[in-house]
Amino acid sequence: MDVTQEVRRILDEVLSLSGRSAQFTRDTPLLGAIPELDSMAVVTLITTLEEQFGLTVDDDDIDGSTFATVGSLADFVSSKLTS
Repeated sequence: MDVTQEVRRILDEVLSLSGRSAQFTRDTPLLGAIPELDSMAVVTLITTLEEQFGLTVDDDDIDGSTFATVGSLADFVSSKLTS
C-alpha cells in the first residue's frame, strides 16, 4: 500500500478538494496553506485516518508538525502502522 497516495485520497475526500490533491507532493504544505483544513476538518481527518488504516490516534500523538506537509502526515500514519 502506498501510504502517501492513500493519505492524498483521504485529504481529497475529507476536505472536498475535488481532485486537487492529485497535484500534491510530499512537500505540499497543509496546515495554514489549505483553507479547507481548519480545526474541525483536522478532527474529521484524524477519525477518517483511524477508520481507513485501522489505527488509533491518541491526543498525545499529534501536534501541528504532524499536519505540516503531506509527507509529515503520511510519515505519521506509517509510524502508527508499524507500532
